Amino acid sequence: MRAHFLGAVVAAVAAFVSPALADAPKPRDVIVHYADLAQVMYESSAATAKDLQKAIDAFLAAPSAETLGKARGAWKSARVYYQQTEAFRFGNKIVDDWEGNVNAWPLDEGLIDYVDKKSYGEKSDENPLYTANVIASKSIRIGKKTVDVTKITPQLLHDLNTAGGVEANVGSGWHAIEFLLWGQNLHNATPSEGQRAYTDYDQKNCTNGNCDRRGQYLKVATDTLVADLDEMAAAWGAKGKARAALLKKKDKPGLAVIFTGIGSLSYGELAGERMKLGLILHDPEEAHDCFSNNTQNAHYYDEEGIRAVYYGRYTKPDGSTVTGPSVADLVRAADAKIADEIDAKSNAALAALKTLKDTADSGEMRYDQMLVEGNTKGAKLIQDGVDALVAQAHAIERGVAALKLQIKVEGSDSLDNPKAVAK
Repeated sequence: MRAHFLGAVVAAVAAFVSPALADAPKPRDVIVHYADLAQVMYESSAATAKDLQKAIDAFLAAPSAETLGKARGAWKSARVYYQQTEAFRFGNKIVDDWEGNVNAWPLDEGLIDYVDKKSYGEKSDENPLYTANVIASKSIRIGKKTVDVTKITPQLLHDLNTAGGVEANVGSGWHAIEFLLWGQNLHNATPSEGQRAYTDYDQKNCTNGNCDRRGQYLKVATDTLVADLDEMAAAWGAKGKARAALLKKKDKPGLAVIFTGIGSLSYGELAGERMKLGLILHDPEEAHDCFSNNTQNAHYYDEEGIRAVYYGRYTKPDGSTVTGPSVADLVRAADAKIADEIDAKSNAALAALKTLKDTADSGEMRYDQMLVEGNTKGAKLIQDGVDALVAQAHAIERGVAALKLQIKVEGSDSLDNPKAVAK
């Protein structure tokens, strides 16, 4: 009689479990797949950075307009895969602590090389290293310390990052390489991007001096970027410190890491600091990839990264896909209506950023032109992206609530207190 009663209870409980909930993955499996995805995505970024490394080596071996063009193309191609990894920021301290060496921005380019003094100026009250020009120098002064820069090394480039406590001092990473390949974007050329000549690296026909040193800097910066990306890919490997730190967490805090990353990138970082701030200030220098004027692609692939992490699906450079259990599966099991809302808001964000990307890529209106005061059409393209990203972030927060998790999404004065930014 007792056995029959227990069987009836089990049957009754089973009858009230929805098919979606019964099919939901285990939270631990979702967390492990997230770590697997991080490893694969950083490996993809490192692999494409090695393609960039080969293109830059070929350019430095035989500087020409053609080899410089190929190096620039390789930079843009590799950028696609790095941008998608940014969805692992914010929730993972190990990634945040490392990120400044690879993607710090904006940067005062006069720290690295010559600049157009008419547009750039000759000094800054905020940054004593504003025009330090490491490439043209044997030593520079950081505070009370004189630093020997005769030998350009990975350690030197890392040490230049935030030198003197100034965030705009950036010596390594994507944007240092971007500046060295394109030069300053004076925002008055057609096309509107940096116009550095290949002869800046041609030691037989050198322009602007220090062509050998400039080549050394570009070579070391590229090699350093590859090494940094390899380091982060290994950190997510089977014995890596980033994976270990995540898997040490219990299920709810582990899931919170995932949502913190995608929510913060969508809201405070991308919608706020990278898009809305430029609109408020009408400053083309606020474009994320300002030297190459590739910002529209940087934004678009950030969104692709958010989606890859949320849905647990990623397409590698060779076209193969990686899939597995995801937080999207957990949200759908908990509340299908909220899952539908996130799907809709995510699709809308991707579409808005695709429109912005296509407009800029076509040459109809470059991203820096969209930021110019009085350009209502350009401003609307960016604002539509901002609005869609904010809506996506709020939908993600509702998914977090449905799973009874708690997260803190990065904010931005550009969204939360725009009057303070305008001042």
